[in-house]
Amino acid sequence: MNEQPTNSGHPHARCCPCGHSGNNDITRRTFLKGMGGATLLSTALTGLTWSTLAVAGQDESGPSRRALVVKPILAYDLPQKRHQSSWRNWGGVQTQDDVKKEMARIEGELKELERQADFPVRFLPLTGVQKGADLQAASDLSQADVYLIYAAGGWMDVFDQINKTGKDMIIFCRHKSGPVYLWYEIISPRYLRQHTDTLAVKGVDDGDVVVDNPKEILWRLRALCGLRNTMGTRMLAVGGPDAWAQPKGVVPELVRKVWQFDIQTVSYEDLGKLIKEARADASAVERAAKATQAYLKGPGVTLETEKAFVENGFLLERVFHGLMKKAGCSSITINGCMGTIMPLAETSACLTLTLLNDAGYLAFCESDFVVIPSGVLLANISGQPVFLNDPTYPHEGIITLAHCTAPRKMNGRELEPARILTHFESDYGAAPKVEMRRGQVVTNIVPDFALKRWVGLRGEIIDAPFMDICRSQIDIRFDCDSLTLAQRMPGFHWMTCYGDYMKEVGYAIKRLGIDWEILPNRPA
Repeated sequence: MNEQPTNSGHPHARCCPCGHSGNNDITRRTFLKGMGGATLLSTALTGLTWSTLAVAGQDESGPSRRALVVKPILAYDLPQKRHQSSWRNWGGVQTQDDVKKEMARIEGELKELERQADFPVRFLPLTGVQKGADLQAASDLSQADVYLIYAAGGWMDVFDQINKTGKDMIIFCRHKSGPVYLWYEIISPRYLRQHTDTLAVKGVDDGDVVVDNPKEILWRLRALCGLRNTMGTRMLAVGGPDAWAQPKGVVPELVRKVWQFDIQTVSYEDLGKLIKEARADASAVERAAKATQAYLKGPGVTLETEKAFVENGFLLERVFHGLMKKAGCSSITINGCMGTIMPLAETSACLTLTLLNDAGYLAFCESDFVVIPSGVLLANISGQPVFLNDPTYPHEGIITLAHCTAPRKMNGRELEPARILTHFESDYGAAPKVEMRRGQVVTNIVPDFALKRWVGLRGEIIDAPFMDICRSQIDIRFDCDSLTLAQRMPGFHWMTCYGDYMKEVGYAIKRLGIDWEILPNRPA
């Protein structure tokens, strides 16, 4: 259950934000400098009619992530021999022939990276430079989202010029994967620490250095692709943006500032009118009935509530789909989902949100912008739907996570089995109990209210029980001391997805000044 505190101190089974929050400072590198860091205010949708939404919603193609554009650069020296003098630095790229061979090697590795990538990425042509000024001859530098520098030689002004762009860079050094690179020796003391004992360069650190292993490049690019696609997200907030147990407006304003979200809104009054108009549209009602029939005949689906609730859920899905198309959004969240929407839709929104998630959109209940950015980021990193959930109290290395809505297509491909029940707290409507697979490794993000510290917890699903709590529920086992987790987990809602993306999340959010705390392993 998602009970929240009120000013009276008594819990209620509904979403009513109150409490405290903090603020956050944006670091220099907010990944999308081109957006200017401007605050994006909520925009209310106007002129809404079912006829216009029905037309807009005819295009059912799901959204796709924008490809990360990577500019590879080879930095090298061509030293000239001088008698009785130290005339060359360390490194195996010293001649024009060495450069030619190395560029061919890099181009082959980039083709293999592109083939292996499970996210959209595009590599620009490789450019070779000896000094920073040589970069001016590269006409495609401005097209890049990130620079991948193969640091065979050259001097620090190459790094300096790239860093001045405000975009991210990954520095690759060779030890044994080819001719040894100069910067394998001096990347830390010469550049990162600038001849001091501590990190002295803003916007790049030890986490941006890779030695030999192209897979280490790949997961960093996956993280940056996720971040690039998350920044500036346009999201529809039905009933307006909110935050669990926080003062009204504080957290959404932080999200606009830090994540540069563009939040579009639609009132429940307008939503009610649209649903009423949709119900009067015989073709829309017939389409919802046919979709319901096909869905319930699908493999792994068991109906344990009234069929009419499911049909109303499909009709609501068409309304939401049309609203997203009208707003130019590929993500949606609803406020007041535990009561306000039920009299209007004559069902709960749980199944509707599941349908949208399985179609490739991002759909969240509760309009909780404390946790929603983590879900958008995790989905954009993994390319999979995510599960917004209520955590419980950890004990003996186990914690239960539950909510009345969850995607069925948790791995982005196959539909998990589902029982279609009522929403638990209201015993009304249609809500899926998604039978998530046992043995599955999951990534859990635990965001704080102040948008300063996120906790990461890797776990394994050991059970999908059926307790008297929200319908989709999993027990996960984690490799951490239970008391440590209880003491360190901030905020309330968690975000969960299939797979291990702990490194990617931390690599992405450090660019926004958010600390990433991966809880320690259980002591031996």
